[in-house]
Order: sequence, then structure tokens, then C-alpha cells
Amino acid sequence: MENSTYPYQYETHCHTCWCSACAHDTPQDMARAYYEHGYAGIVITDHFLLGNTAVDRTLPWERMMACYYAAYQAAADWAQGKDFDVLFGMEHNYGNGREALTYGISLEFLLAHPGLHRLPPKEYYAVVHEAGGFVSMAHPYRDRGYIDMSQPMFPEYHDALEVFNFYNYPEENRKAEDLARSRGMVGTSGGDEHRKDGDAIGCAGILLPRRVRTGAELVEVLRSRDYQILVDGEARSCVF
Repeated sequence: MENSTYPYQYETHCHTCWCSACAHDTPQDMARAYYEHGYAGIVITDHFLLGNTAVDRTLPWERMMACYYAAYQAAADWAQGKDFDVLFGMEHNYGNGREALTYGISLEFLLAHPGLHRLPPKEYYAVVHEAGGFVSMAHPYRDRGYIDMSQPMFPEYHDALEVFNFYNYPEENRKAEDLARSRGMVGTSGGDEHRKDGDAIGCAGILLPRRVRTGAELVEVLRSRDYQILVDGEARSCVF
């Protein structure tokens, strides 16, 4: 994709089989798939402990967090020496299927907050913000059997909305876009990919004006609103 103003394409939402029970491929294979497709980088956002995680929940907190972080580390190790950025993120589940993509956090953050997965939206948002992180509501309005649609979404405790999720239905994405517009919130786009050969690769993500090598740099760009979103392979404004 030629875009002289926003030439760097990043996936903001993808899963690996090490930490997401619903994913099919390893961290290394997922990173390779995006690298070979021309992305500048990816954010690994595996399911956290109340979601469909593959991490053993019976382990002590420190060990659980080490296992959770290992998928990101494996992908980052694979990317060493390549012109490709791998960043650490998380798909946090509040319960009832409501989920939040979280950027700009670290293993140290996880270790410092035992029981993080049990925090309700307001408290979770405050803790992440205190650490300099950023929270985007994952796949708003997704209506599936595992999601309790009667539960509130709490957009006020998110920095952004994932207005395009490749595996959402079009009407679900349209509703998310309408919510972002009505609240003046910025949008993100994610493939929500679980396979190295999935159809979302190339069709979703964000387009940035510069490379981001760390989670803090990604958060800085997201907060600036100086980026575009990829919607079915087409570049669009992140502001509605």
C-alpha cells in the first residue's frame, strides 16, 4: 500500500496459540505472516485471564504473568535483526464477554498488579492510565453467544473504540463508528486474527506517520490522533 503520509502499517489485535486457546499458530508464525505481508509491526494481544486464555490459571501470579508474556517475547525474539516491530499488548476481559485492548503496558506492570484481571472497567482504566497505557474497546456491539449484550459497555472508561474489527459483522462495526462519532472518540482497527493464513491480514490495522518501537511510542501516536485506520484494506480517518 502506497501512503506517503502514513506509510507504516501495524496490526493492533492478534492472537497466538501460546496464550489464546482459540488461536491456531505460534507467536513466531504470526509475526512472520505479518512481516511477509509488508506490515511494519504487530501488537500481540492475547486473551487475558478472564478471557479464552491458554495460560494455566492455577499457577502463582508471577509464573502466570511470565507465561502470558512469553508469547510476545518469542515473537519479538523472532523479529530481531528484521525491520519489524513486535509490541506487547493485552485483550483484557471484564467478564460477560466485554473486552478491552490494552497498549503501552509491560511485564513489570503485570507483576505489580496481582488480581488485575478482576478489576471492573473504571478501576482497570485508572490503573492502566496511571502506568501510561491506552485502552481501546474491543469489537464493540459484537453479538455472539459468549457475550452478554445486556451488560453496559462503559465507553467512558476507554480511550478509543475498535470501530473496525475484521471479524465483526458490518452492522456491528457501523454501530461502533456511530458511538465513536457521538462521543468524539478516536477509532482503532484490528484484524483480531488467530491464524497465520487468516483473511484479516492486509485488511485491518492502523497506518502511522512513523515507526513505533515501544508501547509508549504507540500510545503517543494513538493519543495524538495522527494516524489512519485500515478498513477492508482502505485507509480512513481515525476521527469521525
